[in-house]
Amino acid sequence: MKYLKHLICMVMMLFLLLPGAAASESKGEGVNLQEILWGHIKDSYEWHVTNIGDKPIIINLPVIVKTSNGWYTGCAEDFAEEPLEEGLHAGYRPCKNNPDLFIATKGNYEGRIVELQKDGTEVRPLDLSITKTVCVLFIDAIILLLCILIPARWCRRHKVTDKAPKGFTGLMHMFVMYVYDEVIKPILGKDSEKYAPYLLTCFFFIFVANVMGIVPFPPGGGNLTGNITITFFLAICTFLVINFSGTKHYWKDIFWPDVPVWLKVPVPLMPVIELFGIFIKPFALMVRLFANMMVGHAIALALTCIIFIVATMGVVLSSSMTIVSVGMSIFMMLLEILVCFIQALVFTMLSAVFISLARVHEAEG
Repeated sequence: MKYLKHLICMVMMLFLLLPGAAASESKGEGVNLQEILWGHIKDSYEWHVTNIGDKPIIINLPVIVKTSNGWYTGCAEDFAEEPLEEGLHAGYRPCKNNPDLFIATKGNYEGRIVELQKDGTEVRPLDLSITKTVCVLFIDAIILLLCILIPARWCRRHKVTDKAPKGFTGLMHMFVMYVYDEVIKPILGKDSEKYAPYLLTCFFFIFVANVMGIVPFPPGGGNLTGNITITFFLAICTFLVINFSGTKHYWKDIFWPDVPVWLKVPVPLMPVIELFGIFIKPFALMVRLFANMMVGHAIALALTCIIFIVATMGVVLSSSMTIVSVGMSIFMMLLEILVCFIQALVFTMLSAVFISLARVHEAEG
């Protein structure tokens, strides 16, 4: 019952906060569903929490950019809330403290800080700002460290023969042993201990990021694994581990595979295909995680927005659709929790499979 109460509180908080996000979009012309969805999914220099009436509650994040005139530091509050309506810089949000800096609301750099030249040319400065994605990344990294260090502290103070831990430490032990015994060890065998630290780190980082992404209020709410740059970095890490772990037989199978000679000489057909396979594997990891998590967020938000879309269609229809929307949203939230676990597990499992393929030896070939 204790966990059920926590779940109900989280769901109630979701529906208290999301109306504020949608209220600013429904002023006589209905809900701008596309803007609401992208507002929650896209990266930004501001962290929109909710609306209280017509007043938005926003966390302004630090802005650090290097312009042609030197470094500029400030925060998102330094930029005007509304873009200019006329002039050479129409459609851009100007910086109050630097006349050359703007936040673009159109073009190739939409939503990004740009430096506008006198002729209207956009120049993207070196941007080291702490955006919403970066801020969420730091928060998730801290949570991940706590998930590792707290159980590690318990293990350091107890013997193997002691009773199993309870509470949070016991939960983490259960996750670690499940992933290690059911995923890593059956795939990697004798190499399990060598690669388990990396694979377990991947699993817990992705799982924490996924779960925090469906929490509708800070420090959650950031769509970290729905950002292609994050999944790209994870895929690059797996790519490096795979290829630096490759045996001589692995590289031989790529550049001189056991196929008829005419498929290798004079046209190196099979070596080229095998070489492309090196890059296709991490690419598949990147796209799979990114697409699944981004679409999951979009569907959950779209179902919630049904409430506001039908709000002007009459009391009977609005009330009935609200019940349907709330029920479907709760179902999607519960499904998203399951998807968070599955996607972390799939990424870890596929990474382990690709590493095991690179660890093949001559006797196994």
